[in-house]
Amino acid sequence: MATVEETGPREEGEYGRVAKRQKTEEREVEAEERDERDEREEGEELEEGEDSDSGSLAGNVESAGENRARWSGSQHEAGRKDNDEDSHRISPSPVVHVRGLCEAVVEADLIDALEKFGSICYVMMMPFKRQALVEFSAVESADRCVSCGAKEPVYIAGQQAYFNYSTSKRITRPTNADNPNSGNKVLLLSIQNPLYPITTDVLYTVCNPISSVLRIVIFKRNGIQAMVEFESVQCAQKAKAALNGADIYAGCCTLKIEYARPTRLNVITNDNESWDYTKPYLVRRDRGKGRQRQAILGEHPSSYSDNGYGPPCPLLPLPGSSRYKMSSVDVPDMVSYPLPQSSSCYSGHTPSSVAMVSGLHSSKMNCTRIFNLFCLYGNIEKVRFMKSVPGTALVEMGDEYAVDRAITHLNSIKVFGKRLNVCVSKQHAVIPSQVFELEDGSSSYRDFAMTRNNRFSSAGQASKNIIQPPSAVMHYYNVPPCISQDHLLRLCTEHDVPGFVKFKMFDAKPSSKTISGLLEFDSKTEAVEVLTVLNHYQIRIPSGSNPYTLKLCFSTSSHL
Repeated sequence: MATVEETGPREEGEYGRVAKRQKTEEREVEAEERDERDEREEGEELEEGEDSDSGSLAGNVESAGENRARWSGSQHEAGRKDNDEDSHRISPSPVVHVRGLCEAVVEADLIDALEKFGSICYVMMMPFKRQALVEFSAVESADRCVSCGAKEPVYIAGQQAYFNYSTSKRITRPTNADNPNSGNKVLLLSIQNPLYPITTDVLYTVCNPISSVLRIVIFKRNGIQAMVEFESVQCAQKAKAALNGADIYAGCCTLKIEYARPTRLNVITNDNESWDYTKPYLVRRDRGKGRQRQAILGEHPSSYSDNGYGPPCPLLPLPGSSRYKMSSVDVPDMVSYPLPQSSSCYSGHTPSSVAMVSGLHSSKMNCTRIFNLFCLYGNIEKVRFMKSVPGTALVEMGDEYAVDRAITHLNSIKVFGKRLNVCVSKQHAVIPSQVFELEDGSSSYRDFAMTRNNRFSSAGQASKNIIQPPSAVMHYYNVPPCISQDHLLRLCTEHDVPGFVKFKMFDAKPSSKTISGLLEFDSKTEAVEVLTVLNHYQIRIPSGSNPYTLKLCFSTSSHL
């Protein structure tokens, strides 16, 4: 547990201010975030009914960046032409929109390459779009940056980047709004695409080699986020520059870092979600009592074990460390990162790739619908309902990390009026024993190991999935262009699931074989039920020989 202390008035909820600040940021870069989700998911393997290559899929949706223009970056001349045209279309601003960044770029790389044009106030990274917003202290500095980029190549971390004025005059940030040059010793870390569990040990291992860490608090409100308190504002600035935009693990767990509003973290308990490194022996205390209950046998032996990660993996280079120095103290070039482990390991349970799901609706849930829901968080191998325990099923997933993600995002959600309980099973494999018929007439056991609908079959495919908790907005894709809003509403009616209240279709190229967009429902529960029933529905069209597989997932957008 942890609380947050700050100098200003508290808002409702322990981290309510974080959610409010994020809504402001979403309005500022809403187009980038929506297109990022679409572009990454459209790049999955082609389903039956598609005959275009993956490259055309990735280009189905036009980039909707700061100037809503389509940007290519494959040729220098084309980039210069875009910059010339757009710079006249958008009025000068101290905020510059940077595109064409390489995947390995971090904030320090942008500062190193662009500070020659003038003093930089703030940087906002958009890692999945390979873009960033850079705010200069003066419009003249931004003008020099845009003009130089239009005349000659400007390289960031060894790759040519392209520049244009942003439509925003200032980057929204959560702290000290009246002073653009201010910072904070507490950083807000948003972990994007968290394929592996994030704990205080992981964040300490990542952050402490850069600057000394005092306290860490992890919370799960808008995905997985954390606040990390450093010794000073300078230490926080150094860590932000070094890690903003970097991956904790290769291809996933990407860090998006900003200054937090709280000026100090107050940690009550040292555990996997909060830790005060100035108080290493901080233990849990009973609320309202001055001392702990007496334990007959003292501490359980497992509490004396190491952090549960086992031996560290080989040394990995710290992102950007060899390209800059932020202070007189050298940043280490190598950091030992822990091996990712399932939360079942550090909670005292034996790791297992099998999840046990109880609270399933007896007549509305079957093996296929469990697959439709759980496949968002990892590959599904087998599903078997337990005859001896009605409303309970075992789900064998690709690995224990997938089970951990399913527990994190699906435990306690409501599906068809019943609350699911998802936990780690004692079983290490699902055996097709005692097969029987469910109430809807389908089999109690199904093997999904060879299905093409699994979304984590390769590292490249897995990296295109952005792990999101259930939300009221869903992303749909791989739909034939002839399907309209009315078709989708009729599909909901035919399958007796709630209809959506808002609809958005993304712009697609004329040559595109599929379309995609967003659907908003009245509640998260309705969206979960629709996804459970209609995910992977086969859409057949009169002129086509092969059906299109409708794909659904939860969106990063909170509303349309």
